[in-house]
Amino acid sequence: TEELADLNRYLDEKFAETGDAAFMAVKIDFLLGLRVGELVALKWEDICDDKHIHVVREEVRDQGKGEVEVVDHTKTHTDRFVILIPKAKAILDKIERQGEYIFMRDGERLTSRQINYVLEKYGERTNQPTKSSHKMRKTYASMLNAKGVPIDAIRELLGHSNLSTTYSYIFNPLTETETYDLVKMAL
Repeated sequence: TEELADLNRYLDEKFAETGDAAFMAVKIDFLLGLRVGELVALKWEDICDDKHIHVVREEVRDQGKGEVEVVDHTKTHTDRFVILIPKAKAILDKIERQGEYIFMRDGERLTSRQINYVLEKYGERTNQPTKSSHKMRKTYASMLNAKGVPIDAIRELLGHSNLSTTYSYIFNPLTETETYDLVKMAL
């Protein structure tokens, strides 16, 4: 979509200006579809090969203490492999290795809050409502669905245990013309 293209231009410009991995984290999550806590908990060792990332941990917030930590499990307590397409690999290649985590700033692991802050700043810049990091997952799922990726494969990539959860993520990301053309070809 045009909005996603504009966001990607903004992220590229800001990364070129600052070298801040937070901008690349947002950009790559549209290609990985991870929960933001899983994204910021990724380590370089999680890259299995040129085609997969092993998702095994997430950042969690202790509501009582207000602290965040990385735990060695995902929300559903099951690890999974997500597909690493060449576009995503190219983004990873731009990021300077500062430690064991992929997304770091000044030697410290980025947090979910810092990723959401990038989206807030973009919303302010464009006078649009702020998009949550969770919208990145919904956009990822919807783009895969629109291009014909089987729904059960999308469910696995998102780490959902229930298919109905995956269905609730799907919206039509196509323009009216693209939808018309697709329906016309299908019938």
